[in-house]
Amino acid sequence: MTGAVLTGHRPPLASGSATAPGPGHARDAGIRDDPVTVWARGHHPRAGEWARPEAVAHRTGSPRQQVAPGPPPPIKRLCMSTLRKRKSRAAAAAEEPRTAADAGQAPATAETGGTGGPGARRGLRAARPRRRGRTCAVCGLLSTGLVGALLTAGHPGGPGAGDGAKAAVKAPAPVRHAPTARTTPPWDGEAKVIGDGSTSYTGPQPHQLKPEKLKPGQKPPQFVVFSWDGALENDDHFFSRFRKVAKANDAHMTFFLSGIYLLPKARRTLYHPPKHAPGSAAIDFPTDEHIRWTLEQLRLAWQDGDEIGTHFNGHFCAPDPGGGGTWTTGQWKKEMSQAYSFVQNWKTDTGFKDLAPLPFDYAQELVGGRAPCLEGQKNLLPAEKALGWRYDASSPGDFQQWPAKKGGVWDFPLQLLPYPGKDLQVLSMDFNFLYNQSGDETEGDPARYPQWEKETRQGYLNGFERAYNGSRAPLFVGNHFETWNGGLYMQAVEDVVKAVCTKKDVRCVSFKELCDWLDVQDPAVLAKLRNLDPGEAPDWAAFLGK
Repeated sequence: MTGAVLTGHRPPLASGSATAPGPGHARDAGIRDDPVTVWARGHHPRAGEWARPEAVAHRTGSPRQQVAPGPPPPIKRLCMSTLRKRKSRAAAAAEEPRTAADAGQAPATAETGGTGGPGARRGLRAARPRRRGRTCAVCGLLSTGLVGALLTAGHPGGPGAGDGAKAAVKAPAPVRHAPTARTTPPWDGEAKVIGDGSTSYTGPQPHQLKPEKLKPGQKPPQFVVFSWDGALENDDHFFSRFRKVAKANDAHMTFFLSGIYLLPKARRTLYHPPKHAPGSAAIDFPTDEHIRWTLEQLRLAWQDGDEIGTHFNGHFCAPDPGGGGTWTTGQWKKEMSQAYSFVQNWKTDTGFKDLAPLPFDYAQELVGGRAPCLEGQKNLLPAEKALGWRYDASSPGDFQQWPAKKGGVWDFPLQLLPYPGKDLQVLSMDFNFLYNQSGDETEGDPARYPQWEKETRQGYLNGFERAYNGSRAPLFVGNHFETWNGGLYMQAVEDVVKAVCTKKDVRCVSFKELCDWLDVQDPAVLAKLRNLDPGEAPDWAAFLGK
């Protein structure tokens, strides 16, 4: 099959929901079901044209776009419904309301964009045999305009808002946004419980990288950031697995938490997504058990030195007309407000009074995120800057270069890596390797799993070696807690962590720690580093000398 660079990951949409046109929706939407070549925008500062990914060379020294002549052709913007184990239709029918009225939701209107009901969500892992995958479409970035519902700055919803909620519910604590000044509060050695007891301040985060300014002529360290979208601890226990892998290999990671993964299904109408009815989401709400497990992993991850970022909440993506790619800055602010609130009010929302507070103040700790499907960064950046966030990881892709700021925050994109054995580059995320291996099928031929796992592992290592022996530009790896193609992408990442994080001069850090290091560097030095091609290894003493 023809190789392709894809721009993002699309969560599943339940057929028949407002955000999925139903069976055969790919054809209904004018989207081809067969594999296609996806065209990608050239992001290198010296290559602003459109180019086929197949034509992107992966020479060690200087990857460049081979520009196709003439104007860019129409782009196939496709979406992939990832396959997850789902509950039986009977169980789902028994558990989920069938109408907006049953769910306590507003009826569909032109303004709300349809029901957008809870059926449009990704299934949680069920304890039953795996099914063979269906053919799905593959996805990129583009949405239409929208008018989102205005939300209050505090925790949305109220007494009786969710199914099964009691008539009288204690009002949640007000949302405490990140301060505009990134300062560490004074620590007197006493833990301070915040709000309803969901979070607390227990002092500065332990085990953090101490940033040091480069000396004249000093070679930079090789930074590697492994990040995870969603961060739910479900029956596969991937969160705990990779938290332990990081700890065993002197690594820190960034876990981008989807806020509604701390919101019980019975209270789902506390979530008011832009352009959708209250309680709607394109991913499933978790079980109570999964919420408990996730809270424990969040606690342990922070104590290990890992970062808890955000993947926002409902995971709405194109072709949903209310996807994040169409949200205004104001709508992003409302989405961000709720991402804070679900962490800061989980005790009120869940009723779990037997659990200890999370050991961090989320208003201080939340400094960046990755938008679902990498959509909407243009309008998201001003919202992030207004809240004092330090970085954004929502760029759809770029070459391996030293980071720069965009809109006042550090821009950490997924990166193009040399694909093993092919004259193309692939974005540094599991889904993009999958598409180049099994196309739009998430459970491909098991006989090919060993080869695909080897290709994926070597693809990440190709990107690492190119930078490690070249410009030392940070390597960004983004992944999902998924079992696609037998879980080979999880194993490939684990192998890469073990292979690179203990090497000389390598620092496997969180995005927040990378911000700390970048912020203490001389801007002129960073500007020089950004002029290097990924595989370009200068005489460091002369290049960064006085």
